[in-house]
Amino acid sequence: MIRSKLQPSNHFKFILICFSFLLFLLFLSKSSFQWSKRISEIPEWNSTQIPSTCSKIPPSLANALIHYATTNITPQQTFKEVSVSARVLARRGSCNFLVFGLGRDSVMWAALNHGGRTVFLEEDAAWIDQIKQNSPDLEIYHVEYDTKVKQADVLLQMGMREECTVVGDPRSSVCRLAHKGFPDDIYNTEWDLIMVDAPTGYHDEAPGRMTAIYTSGLMARNRAEGETDVFVHDVNRVVEDKFSKAFLCEGYMKEQEGLLRHFTIPSHRNRPDTPFCPN
Repeated sequence: MIRSKLQPSNHFKFILICFSFLLFLLFLSKSSFQWSKRISEIPEWNSTQIPSTCSKIPPSLANALIHYATTNITPQQTFKEVSVSARVLARRGSCNFLVFGLGRDSVMWAALNHGGRTVFLEEDAAWIDQIKQNSPDLEIYHVEYDTKVKQADVLLQMGMREECTVVGDPRSSVCRLAHKGFPDDIYNTEWDLIMVDAPTGYHDEAPGRMTAIYTSGLMARNRAEGETDVFVHDVNRVVEDKFSKAFLCEGYMKEQEGLLRHFTIPSHRNRPDTPFCPN
């Protein structure tokens, strides 16, 4: 989720505003229906005694509307790429959504997951402070990485070792690719969706997304039951391409739209004979 890659798009901005407005109308419609249903269940209620109500727009949608109505900067992902994740969020409903990276699109992800929990992991402390000035309600954690893009080939070879196929808590893994520096709550939560769009990975000295991709796959396999939808952006780059195929597995890949890949990874915890990647 690189700041320099964010670009203006009046068309995409208009679509985001319309989408948020439609969600608002859906919210009002649902609230109105639920209230009407309650009234019908009281046959002798005097309509003049019904208290007036006001359905407020959810804060996440309000923030998204204000944000995109007052800025010329829109998300780095294209409309078609965002739509892939949006469809999964709509199907799952309110859920636990972990996003690697913080950007101008963060309020959008929080709005699309209205009623759920959306958490952002960001490497740049100054950038966190800047975003929080306008979006103080976002749940953001500062994280650090101890890798560099120039180490990717060596780390990929290390990831092929047997210890990296063992499913468990990343904090207890002996695999070099398992990231152990996140807040404990990140490991203790079962994430329904994970978006890997950070850390920085466009030059050799950048931390790269090697551990983010591997650890996302490990947390998905280690959940008690069910599946985790994992998305990786910028798969046109070598690291994102090779590491997503190797550790999220081509056999688990559902689709690719533009620079975004979507994987659905099932729980392995209670299935010790399940191969790390499907045959």
